[in-house]
Amino acid sequence: MAPVKKDKAEMSAFERKRLENIAANQAMLKDLSTHAEKMMPAPAARPKKSTATKKRAAPVQRETTRATRTSSRLAGLEADSETAKRKAEVEYEFTQEQAKAKRLRVSGDLNFSDIVVEGKKYNKDDNFLVGIMRGAKPNFRTFTEDDIKETTDEGLKGLRERMSGLELYEGFDPSQIKITPERIYALGFHPSPDKPLVFAGDKLGNMGIFDASQTPAEVKAEDNDDDEEEADTPEPAITAMKLHSRTITSFVFPPDGNHLYSASYDSSVRKFDLQKGVAVEVFAPESTDEDMPISSIAISPTDPNILLLSTLEGTFGRHDMRTPSDTEIWQLTDKKIGGFSVHPLYPYLVATASLDRMLKIWDLRNIKGKGDDAMPSLLGEHVSRLSVSHASWSAAGHVATSSYDDTIKIYSFPDAGSWDAGHELDDKAMEPSATIRHNNQTGRWVTILKPQWQERPDDGIQKFAIGNMNRFVDVFSADGEQLAQLGGEGITAVPAVAQFHPTKDWVAGGTASGKLCLWM
Repeated sequence: MAPVKKDKAEMSAFERKRLENIAANQAMLKDLSTHAEKMMPAPAARPKKSTATKKRAAPVQRETTRATRTSSRLAGLEADSETAKRKAEVEYEFTQEQAKAKRLRVSGDLNFSDIVVEGKKYNKDDNFLVGIMRGAKPNFRTFTEDDIKETTDEGLKGLRERMSGLELYEGFDPSQIKITPERIYALGFHPSPDKPLVFAGDKLGNMGIFDASQTPAEVKAEDNDDDEEEADTPEPAITAMKLHSRTITSFVFPPDGNHLYSASYDSSVRKFDLQKGVAVEVFAPESTDEDMPISSIAISPTDPNILLLSTLEGTFGRHDMRTPSDTEIWQLTDKKIGGFSVHPLYPYLVATASLDRMLKIWDLRNIKGKGDDAMPSLLGEHVSRLSVSHASWSAAGHVATSSYDDTIKIYSFPDAGSWDAGHELDDKAMEPSATIRHNNQTGRWVTILKPQWQERPDDGIQKFAIGNMNRFVDVFSADGEQLAQLGGEGITAVPAVAQFHPTKDWVAGGTASGKLCLWM
């Protein structure tokens, strides 16, 4: 029998569902903008801009990316064998693929319709290669209820009880909340204190948004309204977007909550307008052939137009987003800078962590040298046994670092506001005030563990979160005391990427399978 032709005016179930998804995503973004407007402070008087124009340093000449060499002799291959030839071809192909990836950056602005991924609900089972991590003992606690009970300091005991009392989000099992399709590299909380919204960025440039204020019953009711044949088991409402072409490494929310800044290995920084649904490119190299994989970004607390960034090439930059040509790039080290942060109160003070095993403190008020040799004044440095992954600065003047020597180090600079330009920190001042033993051996398949401070804690207590290789998230105070080890049923992978809400005691953890763990 010949197929019956449907009326062209009739809308398919798929098309109807697609349009409903678009409407739901736009409604969520509109709701976000409403919350942001409530949080927005009164506009301050704009300072006069200096007439001096900064010059961008000449781009650093870099060698072409090469594949890592491996020994055929040690592998037991004859020099002229077909296997050896094929091995060389594979290495060449890998090099070409790396070069191709660097050219994938999409320039210009992106509209909501360009970046939203329709119908994406990432709820597949974990299928990534975990590997055997040195020293990792899944679900083995190193901080227990006995540690809390035996605490003699009443203030510390109360804080430990409160932070350890945070419960894993009950709306959905962590295995259900697949917020991104690939490994999570960055997390961000919307600053709203009323609506827990988590943003995640993954290895391939995807961004997922999860609204934890919506209960499964509400999700199920909406699904049933949309489609009477919807399954009885609700799925988390996740908005999926393709924001970058390569790994998203960093998110920054300004306090007003109107925008989200994202950085990527594709050499670009985008400003996503939550109300308009437009992702504006606010930074990218002048040449599309120039590769500048960005490892971390920050927005100056005193000037929302100033963007700071670090790269895997060891460079650090300052960019005025009002003037595309107003950019300064300094070569601070020959090794990659894994992460940096600015002092929340004195944003001219910058702490960098790098592969050369160094924590360094810089002063942007004092730029020394000229041309390619120009760089900020180095105030002090501290060397670790192995590479330092990240440096995070608290509002009270503490810098927390994570290192592959299996330590978290906390440095204390309470008088940083009194430092004059060019101030020098001696070896004693750069010694850690606390050193915490912590397994940081993430290996190849788990995102590097990085401490992240709570930016503006409601209780006024400085604390930070960091992933734990035993499938927990650890919380520590500024003096190095452990406050909690957050876990729960259904966590099947390491929540390596940990993030505090700026003000509330909400903690999120992201895994290599794109799953989200949330404690509130």
